[in-house]
Order: sequence, then C-alpha cells, then structure tokens
Amino acid sequence: MENKRINGNDLIALGYKENHTLGAALKINSKRHGLTKTEMLDKFKAVLENPSEYVEDTIFSVLAHAILGQDAVDASLIALNENPMGYTIYGESEIEAGAKEQMKVAMKLPVTVAGALMPDAHQGYGLPIGGVLATNNAVIPYGVGVDIGCRMALSIFDLPASLLDTHTDTLKETILKHTRFGAGNGYLKHERVEHVVLENTLFSENNLLASLKDKAWTQLGSSGGGNHFVEFGIVEFNEKDEVLNIEKGVYLGLLTHSGSRGLGATVAAHYTKLAKSLCKLPYQAQHLAYLDLDTMEGQEYWLAMNLAGDYASACHEVIHEKIKAALGAELLAKIENHHNFAWKERWNDQEVVVHRKGATPAAKGVMGIIPGSMATPGFLVRGKGEMAAIQSASHGAGRLMSRTQAIKTLSSVELKNILTEQGITLLGAGMDEAPMAYKDIHTVMASQEELVDIVAKFSPKIVRMADDGSRED
Repeated sequence: MENKRINGNDLIALGYKENHTLGAALKINSKRHGLTKTEMLDKFKAVLENPSEYVEDTIFSVLAHAILGQDAVDASLIALNENPMGYTIYGESEIEAGAKEQMKVAMKLPVTVAGALMPDAHQGYGLPIGGVLATNNAVIPYGVGVDIGCRMALSIFDLPASLLDTHTDTLKETILKHTRFGAGNGYLKHERVEHVVLENTLFSENNLLASLKDKAWTQLGSSGGGNHFVEFGIVEFNEKDEVLNIEKGVYLGLLTHSGSRGLGATVAAHYTKLAKSLCKLPYQAQHLAYLDLDTMEGQEYWLAMNLAGDYASACHEVIHEKIKAALGAELLAKIENHHNFAWKERWNDQEVVVHRKGATPAAKGVMGIIPGSMATPGFLVRGKGEMAAIQSASHGAGRLMSRTQAIKTLSSVELKNILTEQGITLLGAGMDEAPMAYKDIHTVMASQEELVDIVAKFSPKIVRMADDGSRED
C-alpha cells in the first residue's frame, strides 16, 4: 500500500481546494521524486500550511506559488451555482458514481437551465457520455464531444434476411470492398468521391476549416476506430409500421455508426482550447468551458459544429449508397440520427441549447436507432417527447468497463463462443469492443420505456470494425 499513487481525494483530505493548486500537486506527485506515499503526503501538508517556506524549493516551488496566488486566481474565476437545480436520472442503479458527479458539476454552471442522465451513461470529459444539458444561449465544446455529429444510420432493403445465410460470402465481400476503417485512414486521390458537403463556403471562410478540407475529402465515406462499425443484420418488425409503411416481417438491413473523423476531432480540440482561454471556470468544471453564442467565437464554433455534423452524415450517405448499388437493392426506408451535438430547441417555453453527448434525440415522433453491441440487438425507436429527459434517450448500451480493463480481463475464447452461438461473422475489432464490455441493452431499454417506443429490432450478423486498435478520431 506504501507505494500506491496519491489521488485528488487524498489531497482534498489534507485541505487542498479543487482548483489549479490540486492539479499542480498531482503533477508533482506523478514523478514521486523518490519519496514514499507517506513522505509525499507529509510534504504536501507542509507546503499547504507554510507555502512561503517552499517558494525556492526545487520540487515544490511551483505548488507553493500556486497556493500563495490561489485567492487572486479564484477571484477571477466564473463562480459556480452552489445551489443547483436537480436533474433526472434514468436507470440510476446501473450508472457509475463518476458520471453522476460530472453531471452535478455541469448543473452548477451559471448558464445551465436543465439536465438529464440517460441509462447508458458513464464518465467522460466535461459532460458524462449519456449526459443531456440545456443551457441559455451558450455552447460547450466538450459538452458536444470530440467526435462531433457522430451518428447512426439504418437502411432497410427490399431484400429477404435469408440472404445472410445464403449469400454470406458475397455480403462479407461487399462490406470489405466498400468501407474503410481506422483513425487517420482514408482514401487515395483516385478513390475519392465528390459530395456537396465539400462545397460549403465555410471551407474557404474559416482558416481552420480551410486547412482541414483535403483531409475531409480523403476521409469522406470512411469510418473511424473504436466502437464505429458497419453491419449487415436482420431488421424485424413485429407489426406493420404505418409511418414508414413497412409490413410486418424480417428484412435485410445495413447499420452504420461513425462520426466526423479528423475534421470533427480537430474542430473540437481547437474550440475547446479557445473556450477554456475565454471562460475561466473552477478546476472541477474547466472541461465545461462555454462560448456565448452572441460572440464571434461562439458563432464560429456553432457553424463549424454544424458543418462537422453535415460531414458525418455525408460519410454515412456515401457508405450506404455504395453498398445499396453493389446489392442492386431498393430502399424501403432509411433512418438516421446523431449524438455528440448541440441543438437550439424549445424547453418549457424558452429557447435553450441542448447538448446531447452520447444521447439520442427523442422528441415526439422522431425516429432513432439505439444499438447494443456486436453480438446483441439494437432497436429502431420512435421518441415520446418526454420533457423530463429533455426529449432524449440513450445512444446505446453504454460501456460497463473501460477499454483497458476489457483488454486486460476479457476472454477471446468467450467472445468467439458468443459470436459462434449467435451466428455472427466479425471482421476486425479488438477485445475492447467485446459485448461483455457493455451494459445489458435490454436493461437499458427497460429503463427508458417512458422515453421511446420500440418500432423494430436489428440483430447484427456481419460486423466490420477497425482492426488496428485505433480509437474514435
């Protein structure tokens, strides 16, 4: 136990405030400097009690200066609301404490109007994944997320689901030929396709976007790493859906999950850094730095975010069109929805900016897709417009364990057995995406019955994911 790392809670117990001094102390501790945990804690306590004695110390001088100047720094920070309103939690028993703590901090922002936590929620940066936050005329780049406009798209073809058994190899070849995966990967110049999204004038009006246009063209129609996928599967309607005009039955479906690739990631990083420089929040809330939409910077981000969302949609469109043409199929319906985005919406008779970081829009009548995992079903849903949830639902099953934990602890033999049992062909992916790393999708769906109606079930059968170990970019 003597060499166990010191964490923030240890320092808070000594009397450190949750601000930049805590960060300075943790940075010093990361090197340990040959001291045991007990010796380091004694030093941290001594510096806190008598910082002036350590202003020349070779190890602790930065911390001493931070402590001596913290009152002045704290006074310049935007104050949080220490009596925030509550927020609604769906499936609370299945949600980790870290995600709830992050949501509590988000509710303290002076611009916050309302919040909700979806049943697939887990800890992230800034807002938790599965967090929904409504704000007053302000947008939070990290409340949107790194993969701006990440989305689901489902094509339902006029083809029998039995093709998954009779033409397995053909369908495998089709997915392999018309998709490309992995962070940073894209298409060579002679392989690129044209799309109207690349003609957006923002690519010439915004210097950052101008520098990203060639990368955007290279990656158009490709998918990222991590949990992004392209899947053939069975779409099952237990009854006729009048709105979609699809009869009861089973159909061949194509389901994709991916976002705005390098374009979105670079936009997110740039404007998050800008927001942090303009919006000085206390240490525990620094990732929630926001941009006022009445400022030039706020408008710049808003436009760039919407372009990244359009670009993500274009990537899905290219994939679905290529595969539809290869199959020679007719389309019965195509449904698409996105998360990691911010929308201007009406909530309780006022206009708000709704951030859905890993949450699905679920206004009354709005269609959405909530996937499970590579070996569990996903669901085509229709929103009920529940205001307590800020008209939202989960964006999937949600992670049960971190990627690192999954890689270290899960069994590849068990995964292989599950896939064989379910009759699923897996092309790519690592153990971090094994179904055992995710919450039970049926439990998640049961926790949001008041948020969405299930229209159809999607059962994956041929799954392609990145096989290079890359994360979402």
